[in-house]
Amino acid sequence: MKKMLAAAVSRILSRVAQKPAGRVLGASCNYSNDSTFEIKQCDLFLLEEGPPVTAVLTREDGLKYYKMMQTVRRMELKADQLYKQKLIRGFCHLCDGQEACCVGLEAGINPTDHVITSYRAHGLCYTRGLSVRSILAELTGRREGCAKGKGGSMHMYCSYFYGGNGIVGAQVPLGAGISLACKYLSNNQVCLTVYGDGAANQGQIAETFNMAALWKLPCVFICENNRYGMGTAAERAAASTDYYKRGNFIPGLRVDGMDVLCVREATKFAADYCRAGKGPIVMELQTYRYHGHSMSDPGISYRTREEVQGVRRKSDPIMLLRDRMVNGKLASVEELKEIDAEVRKEIDVAAQIAVTCPEPPLEEIAHHVYSDNPPFEVRGANQWIKFKSVS
Repeated sequence: MKKMLAAAVSRILSRVAQKPAGRVLGASCNYSNDSTFEIKQCDLFLLEEGPPVTAVLTREDGLKYYKMMQTVRRMELKADQLYKQKLIRGFCHLCDGQEACCVGLEAGINPTDHVITSYRAHGLCYTRGLSVRSILAELTGRREGCAKGKGGSMHMYCSYFYGGNGIVGAQVPLGAGISLACKYLSNNQVCLTVYGDGAANQGQIAETFNMAALWKLPCVFICENNRYGMGTAAERAAASTDYYKRGNFIPGLRVDGMDVLCVREATKFAADYCRAGKGPIVMELQTYRYHGHSMSDPGISYRTREEVQGVRRKSDPIMLLRDRMVNGKLASVEELKEIDAEVRKEIDVAAQIAVTCPEPPLEEIAHHVYSDNPPFEVRGANQWIKFKSVS
């Protein structure tokens, strides 16, 4: 009996010894299960009341949001590195700095709700359920990519997520179409239709607002206002930068897009508004991108390095969440640093796979043109080259 007890104690002590110091420290800390924080009040348009000015954050949700935001940040930095190594080709638009938007939007809706966005899509791809591995492999044009290596940075999809669309503003009428399907099917689902401040001046967006309001579509139109449309400041391109009022006859919210809790609460409010049959709503997320418009834009010819560093120092979304969690006794600095290390390792492994897995073979170039269609031949670069299209 003594030998069995000694062996059991030895096994327990060996397991404890194998745990990283941070894990042991985390297990011994007396954390709060949740904490309530004050958040910035949203500006309202055609609304008598808006989202709450306080938000409850549980320890579980806080750790989840923190890891998701760090993953998006590190994934985008890795994409920057791979692009400069010429392992990613073509267009590549990064969203580091805007992590609170994609994570907060996902936290405010149901998994069966719908999301469609522009070409700055990597963060939403991840929060909608795609793995880092499948995203980076798609960026490098490999078979393990989420679109089999044939979509690239601007064309990624998964269940209830419709891209990634390369034409400026073109996703907005498509989002209204998804919302029309939701209303037709009476499934109590909504569609988040995301576009940028540069796209907000597109005529097709005004036309879509008109139809959505007429038909009371369950659509949340979301303008990610990162202050610059390509290389032009919003003030130089728009007669009115109150994008949340651009719906004219559609209610609107202006939200602090650097605070994941503000985005979450506003998204819940907007989604509930649509589910109640009141029609569409416009939501402006005031955010900031650290990189230039795309990888071909250094991002400092129309703004100063000091401006970017000032936003990083005062309003970085990951820093704001980290400080809240530590001050609210939801996590320790050591525990969050351990998450940082885990994320870096995950990104490095995914990047290694993304540069070593095979590219799609040429004979599959015409595959998946249609989702459900008998095989047929597609002409290649000339009439003598034929490829088979397989659904």
